Amino acid sequence: MKNCFKYTLILAAAVSAAACTRNFQEYNTDPYGATEEELARDGYNVKSALLGLADGIIALDVNTTQFTEALLGGPLAGYLADANAGFNQNSIGRLNPPNNWTKVLMEDFPSRIYPNLRQLKQVTSNETILAVGNVIKVAGMHRIADTYGPMPYSKITDDGSLQVPFDSQETVYKTMIGELDAAIEVLTRNRTNNFSASSDIIYGGNVEKWCRYANSLKLRLAMRMSYADPAYAQQKAEEVAAHEIGAMASADDIAQLLAFGNDGNPLYVAVNYNRVSTHDDGSACITTGDSHAAADIVLYMNGYKDPRRSAYFTKSEWDGYEYVGLRHGIVIPDHKTVGHKYSGIKIDRLNSPIVLMAPAETAFLKAEAVAVFGWNMGGSAKDFYEQGVRLSFEQWGVNGADAYLADMTSVPGTYSDPAGSNDYNNILTNLSVAWDDSASAEVKQEKIMIQKWIANFPLGNESWADIRRTGYPHILPCTDEANNSGGLVPNEGPRRIKYPQEEYTSNAANLSEAISKYLGGPDQMATRLWFDCK
Repeated sequence: MKNCFKYTLILAAAVSAAACTRNFQEYNTDPYGATEEELARDGYNVKSALLGLADGIIALDVNTTQFTEALLGGPLAGYLADANAGFNQNSIGRLNPPNNWTKVLMEDFPSRIYPNLRQLKQVTSNETILAVGNVIKVAGMHRIADTYGPMPYSKITDDGSLQVPFDSQETVYKTMIGELDAAIEVLTRNRTNNFSASSDIIYGGNVEKWCRYANSLKLRLAMRMSYADPAYAQQKAEEVAAHEIGAMASADDIAQLLAFGNDGNPLYVAVNYNRVSTHDDGSACITTGDSHAAADIVLYMNGYKDPRRSAYFTKSEWDGYEYVGLRHGIVIPDHKTVGHKYSGIKIDRLNSPIVLMAPAETAFLKAEAVAVFGWNMGGSAKDFYEQGVRLSFEQWGVNGADAYLADMTSVPGTYSDPAGSNDYNNILTNLSVAWDDSASAEVKQEKIMIQKWIANFPLGNESWADIRRTGYPHILPCTDEANNSGGLVPNEGPRRIKYPQEEYTSNAANLSEAISKYLGGPDQMATRLWFDCK
């Protein structure tokens, strides 16, 4: 019991460091006096390396999470809206972000992933654990390719240095799928050889669950290439469907993190920055701060009478509006007098997990593969579609999936801004929730992508990739008044993020070659990426 308590404290210190400083190299210096032998025996060294790797998917420190999830992926996916009027000059939502906002994914995350992968190789020779490390690497690094396009990958060194030649986006994705294939082979062969539960805070050492996660990532990347290289994408997607373990299929397959420091879930802290705590009359404010729920997702979910609203959002403080989102891509109103009234994001500080990938997404990936492309995924599009909705309801602890799936009439309406200044009078979709086998492939795709988008909340970077790849769901455009791009980006939004300025100074020759050889256009936010070719 004494030793158990001692190592619990060690882990708590590690997690707290992750939330505040992410200095994972310090995890192997034990402040409580445990020897290297003791640390290795209890799986602490492996755990610290795996946790450091996971920090390269969605960061555990607040400032990084604000940049990548709250200010980049969230608004571009129609999930979150900037509510700090200080962002009116430069922001991603206003299509003219500063470099220090947009560089974070590319400049910061490789330095989280590669040193921890190197550390993992130093502390264990277990092929199963090393395969898990490579799965986590792909989960983190593909987000960089999704965001910028061509990037350094195959030649990145163990320390995560980016001063190396770039690969095309096609090469990056296919290399990643090859790495997943290798990991899946190891994990399948060792499916009954679980490793130490204490060293794995995601799946408790369960090898089959890691294999399902790896297959799910493989399916995600295959679908990313569905228009750019349909034959290869079909081959890889059907391999997942035919695999003896397969992809995520039940609620407990979810990949998520629940270990935080004293500040709790970093997204909770990020969206609550500069929160209005009380009104003028002293009553408590119940919404959030720098980021609020976006008008887009609230509009869809209001139209569908979606029971998940109470799990996703706080209620608004506008009279007559139970849930109402703030439109992104606008001239941001003053938060103290206007902005705080819009619905906030409902996150419990300590108990809301960071979801890395959910089983619902896998079901929707299969539904699209069947309905749109006619691939053999071992079931019908209708069944996968409805499974995705049910898994999402289960994930959020919400009842009513049967009635929701049977609804043939409810549709989203137009957006009415309670402040009266940012209405949008066009209907974003006329599709209801209920499946229609007689519909066209295009209609089926839109229906699938809407429900996948709702289920994937708040994974904005993933949903932004889906919007660019498929065109669905339709979300609200930036207003003319708020578009500060100088005509470089249309109101519909960016297709990518520009390369960091640091690449122009530290890796100029390789970057120039990548832009001319691989990017297919100027280094601007309106240039489409390789997968964005529907």
